[in-house]
Amino acid sequence: MKRNPVIPFAIIAVLGILTMIVLSVVGLNQYEDIQQAGEEGSQQEESGEGGGEEAASDDPEAIFQNNCATCHGGDLSGGAGPNLQEVGGRYSKDEIHEIIMNGTDGGMPGGLVSDSEADMLAQWLSEHQ
Repeated sequence: MKRNPVIPFAIIAVLGILTMIVLSVVGLNQYEDIQQAGEEGSQQEESGEGGGEEAASDDPEAIFQNNCATCHGGDLSGGAGPNLQEVGGRYSKDEIHEIIMNGTDGGMPGGLVSDSEADMLAQWLSEHQ
């Protein structure tokens, strides 16, 4: 009995395509979760919940808790995003500001906070060494 060599390759191709689809959906869901968390933080600030816009804009730790803690952990220990407990020992204030504003190729979206909030966050995070 002669075997058809195309069948194993077709099965592998289908499995590869299915894997790519699943990974794309999972990645998209994580991105949407991050965006939703950012939107909820903005809505809370606008409505006066969660410490209000004034308190958040003057307090880098509050800005972090409202916009970053979902991925980086409330204690900066990491989670979906990397551990930031000693980020100031790895990056300068300017480098941290750049990452906050522009995001990373690793999945962190940029622009979750205003430039002035990013500046306060960068200063605060650069002190964590």
